[in-house]
Amino acid sequence: GIVGVLGYGGGIVGRYCDQQAKFPNIAHFHTIRVNQPSAKFYTTDWLRGFCDIAEYRGSGMTNLHGSTGDLVILGSTSEQLEPIFFDLTHDLGVDIGGSGGNLRTPADCIGKARCEFACYDTMDMCYEMTMHYQDELHRPAFPYKFKFKFDGCPNGCVASIARSDMSYIGTWKDDIRINADAVKAYAAGEIPADGGGFAGRDWGKFDIQKEIIELCPTRCM
Repeated sequence: GIVGVLGYGGGIVGRYCDQQAKFPNIAHFHTIRVNQPSAKFYTTDWLRGFCDIAEYRGSGMTNLHGSTGDLVILGSTSEQLEPIFFDLTHDLGVDIGGSGGNLRTPADCIGKARCEFACYDTMDMCYEMTMHYQDELHRPAFPYKFKFKFDGCPNGCVASIARSDMSYIGTWKDDIRINADAVKAYAAGEIPADGGGFAGRDWGKFDIQKEIIELCPTRCM
């Protein structure tokens, strides 16, 4: 069967036991997908509140960002779906994510919040697209799921090419900038390789071709 919350066609994955008389405690075991914040930043207070909802209105089991990308409450009953929806939106300030033939919950890397390689604000882009496509996210009208993922650079930390239908990848558009003095100091061993990650043994002479040039994702150097 299909279950959900009023006005939404997605976000709840209906699960039923075919031996309900034998296992009444899991006669219903619905999955509730929750739209995570951009780059999956949480406070401990928010996570405690989320766990309280999962424990009080469901099985107490959760899944933090598995293959779907969503935050998930695993296991609840049909009668608890509307109360869970109310608690999530009113108490925690989050919406239900996507499931079925619709736009799935958009996902992004940590972007400029913590990464020096981000070429654009992935969190802002993810938020903007999520807000803009609310109807497609909540009311399935596609023959199959559709995913946006936002990578801030070609390192691809959210694997947007492999795991989305429309991939956004930040690229550098200015001239390549090289600090020649820093390169000479690095080659001479005055700057620890890999920030000190190669300390503790003799790794051999520094090979700028192998360790720098050939690792450039755009082959621009």
